[in-house]
Amino acid sequence: MTASPALSRRFFLAGSAAAAGGLALGFDLPGAEAAPAGAPPEVNAWVVVRPDETVVIRIARSEMGQGTLTGLAQLVAEELGCDWARVTTEYPTPGQNLARSRVWGDFSTGGSRGIRESYVAVRQGGAAARTMLVAAAAAEWGVAPAECRVEKGVISHPPSGRSTTFGKVAGAAGRMEPPKDIALKDPKDWIIAGKPVKRLDTLEKTDGSQVYGIDLTLPGMLNAAIRDCPVVGGTVKSVDASAVEKMPGVRKVVRVGDSAVAVVADTFWRAKTAVEALPIVWDEGPNAKVSSETIAATLREGLDAPEAFVGNKAGDAAAALKGAAKVVEATYSYPFQNHATMEPMNATARWTPERCEVWTPTQNGEAALAATAEAAGLPARQCDVTKIHLGGGFGRRGATHDWVRQAVLIAKELPGTPVKLIWTREEDMTHGRYHPVTQCRMRAALDEAGNLTGLHMRISGQSILAGIIPGRLGADGKDPVTFQGLNPGGAEAAIGYTIPNLLIDHAMRNPPIIPGFWRGVNTNPNAIYLECFLDEVAHAAGQDPLAFRRKLMSKHPKHLAVLNAVAERIGWETAKPPAGVHRGLAQIMGFGSYVAAAAEVSVGDDGKIKVHRIVAATDPGVAINPQQIDAQVAGSFVYGLSAALYGECTVKDGRIEQTNFDTYPVLRLDEMPAVETILIPSGGFIGGVGEPTIAVAAPAVLNAVFAATGKRVRQIPASRTDLKRA
Repeated sequence: MTASPALSRRFFLAGSAAAAGGLALGFDLPGAEAAPAGAPPEVNAWVVVRPDETVVIRIARSEMGQGTLTGLAQLVAEELGCDWARVTTEYPTPGQNLARSRVWGDFSTGGSRGIRESYVAVRQGGAAARTMLVAAAAAEWGVAPAECRVEKGVISHPPSGRSTTFGKVAGAAGRMEPPKDIALKDPKDWIIAGKPVKRLDTLEKTDGSQVYGIDLTLPGMLNAAIRDCPVVGGTVKSVDASAVEKMPGVRKVVRVGDSAVAVVADTFWRAKTAVEALPIVWDEGPNAKVSSETIAATLREGLDAPEAFVGNKAGDAAAALKGAAKVVEATYSYPFQNHATMEPMNATARWTPERCEVWTPTQNGEAALAATAEAAGLPARQCDVTKIHLGGGFGRRGATHDWVRQAVLIAKELPGTPVKLIWTREEDMTHGRYHPVTQCRMRAALDEAGNLTGLHMRISGQSILAGIIPGRLGADGKDPVTFQGLNPGGAEAAIGYTIPNLLIDHAMRNPPIIPGFWRGVNTNPNAIYLECFLDEVAHAAGQDPLAFRRKLMSKHPKHLAVLNAVAERIGWETAKPPAGVHRGLAQIMGFGSYVAAAAEVSVGDDGKIKVHRIVAATDPGVAINPQQIDAQVAGSFVYGLSAALYGECTVKDGRIEQTNFDTYPVLRLDEMPAVETILIPSGGFIGGVGEPTIAVAAPAVLNAVFAATGKRVRQIPASRTDLKRA
């Protein structure tokens, strides 16, 4: 919480910070006015108060449409006691964080952790700033701080009738000793946090003034387009640069690592045109014959493999199956899927032998800084990354920063010149980091009364940690992410059923296609596997799917509460759906929150699925902004239904076949169902919001599809199943 040291580099702050003038203490902003001389120092790392009473709240996490920026600002503002109408925000850079011993902590924004992992730290930052501001005012008046009050940025001393504002004492406050003991408000007393306040990033996005990375311009900037080997593991065998070097606007042809070639030109279109005309001979390497069929065969083998990592075990599932009155068995599969962000990967880099700067949309500024330093060949303290609002992230811009590395390597070939690299849509689609591919075979044991006495779930397929962060695998090589939503307990992703004999295991089979943290990750297929199969088991037992689940959930009250909420709202037991419309439901715990969905669906004679209505219940423990949660739930169904109905990346000759939205469709506006959100914050914990409900979208709809057609969709996407009426 000390004052920021002066840094020698020049910053460009895009997006909301630039639109608001940015925080300019000690910084020079190209394209924006520098701070006036004598600007007050920060109160602490989280809070700066300008002389005009504008409160600048620094946010370390990334905004990509999910509302984290506003939610975190609400928490700081609540503890600070400022006027919400005067709040603006900015991103500190990872270089500043490094220089200040990581005062802002973790910059990573993924796994629905943006708010929940900053929940305490940002509140303490706001509360500490309030304490320091009050102490400064009290010292000026010669009174006890405990006698002062704070409301909407005004500090008052009721006994004497004196008052002042944050802006008038901010300079003195910044010189105060930070408090050692920080008292936080009880959430029941919140007046800003916990309320449906308007988002801080909406105006710029609706009037078109928001600057995304793809929009960024810098003086003297050049543009680059790139082609990477279409087969993972392949390299550039040869390239004829002379074929394009004299094309209009072309400045340079650059080899980028072993596998890619870029063209730098005065405009992106000229760079793109030239790189597409560039004669490149690829050495496609060992994966040139990999296909969806060979990958599926490898996964099928894993379903019967004798060795597997155990994620959840109770009793003796094998014995229960052997002695069952009835055994129900099914095999499901989940494909590779693309993040398909509206804004393709891009970064602008400027390199000199002394310093490297990058401007990019990123979910993790510190990871982007690490990629920058490595590619630049410079110490991290001689590099920095300016984050820009993301035109979509969904996990793609988190753990892996391959596009940042490429941009820096290209910029190194033109020292001192800013170079903006933009991936084409085709490059983005075919060089993604894809949702892990898995299959799952399930066998359930029923007794004579139709009770579920045993269940074996064998997941076969890709480990996301083995693919991109092998250091996080367990000591035995197990990938705990594989078991999201299926864990025996804990605060993150626990199964919601008690089954006396249970075995959930994973036969790890890793194809060469690189996985990525696709929004929701393994919670998505696991919810389909478990919730659709339990629906099958309920029907095989001749029981109502809701009643069947309830019998297994007596020890899981929070799971049961959200399931009951959607069942009641949709009228599962009290009202029939409209003619031709059928219902399905699902629940899961993911990312620390409990969620459930009930869907109303019809299927036409042509087999086309129409989702009419989805009711969704969420218990995130604490609700920071109910309006944002409502929007996030609706948005998650866009993503979840796109994946369930259409999302699939196939492989042929080592290549991803889907190259644009004509072959990788997403949900369209006329397909969007009516969404009703039920918020049940039970308190005592804080869960995520952005990802959990994605997982229940698909199984709720697919269970309704069975009710409508009598056909089970066991292979995602649903478009692979013929649902036409005979």
